[in-house]
Amino acid sequence: MPHFIRYIGVDYSGAETTDSSCKGIRVYMAEGSATPVQVQPPPSQRRYWTRRGLAEWLRQELDRDIPTLVGIDHAFSFPLAYFEKYRLSSDWEGFLEDFHHYWPTDAPHNYVSFLREPSGSGQKRNGDRNWFRLTETWTPTAKSVFGFGVQGEVATSTHAGLPWLLYLRLQCKRQPHFWPFDGWDVPEGKSVVAEVYPSLWTRRFPRDDRDGDEQAAYAAVAWLQRADRDGSIGGFINPRLTEEERGIAKIEGWILGVV
Repeated sequence: MPHFIRYIGVDYSGAETTDSSCKGIRVYMAEGSATPVQVQPPPSQRRYWTRRGLAEWLRQELDRDIPTLVGIDHAFSFPLAYFEKYRLSSDWEGFLEDFHHYWPTDAPHNYVSFLREPSGSGQKRNGDRNWFRLTETWTPTAKSVFGFGVQGEVATSTHAGLPWLLYLRLQCKRQPHFWPFDGWDVPEGKSVVAEVYPSLWTRRFPRDDRDGDEQAAYAAVAWLQRADRDGSIGGFINPRLTEEERGIAKIEGWILGVV
């Protein structure tokens, strides 16, 4: 018996500003067992999704009474070393608020690169590219959330996307379950927002005529849909981790699909 009715996969981008039209942001959605289809942004002068537009659209969709599983391709938190360096509590919402104070990448005209400059506020909350989350050490090709400027980096998209997770956390009227921070077990009928890593699945599904970003979003939603409908999703939502590993993951986050 599937837990969800809808599935949304997001390939994210931290390029330019939060209101820039980003070719790298792609969204695919599937309902029930139907084939995933690409979701285009609302009609406007911008051809592609903006990060602000995507966040507003997700808020609207999550506020609908439709159990939905959303997978977003960027990290939802940072390594333990970061929390220790800045003496942060393990509360995820508190982490997001602290991060947003120093990295207001959702503000108009702000680039991630601007906040990384010597005079930028991000210098007061930076990290080491040698720091990895536990889930990343279990994923051979995953990159550090502080590894800017390397091939396949997730640092820019993560630093651009975290403020919008806080937005969803605070603005959704029908509060979704942010996994695993709100718990490993998901209440019946709840929508779930989780971190995904599409590279785990891009080669499992035919590419057809999709470009790389489209294929990433497609693969993410196709895997989420398949895992839920074949009954295997439970083993991924509640993976076999030790109590110590679970404690770490409740702070650092976990990539859905990594077991």
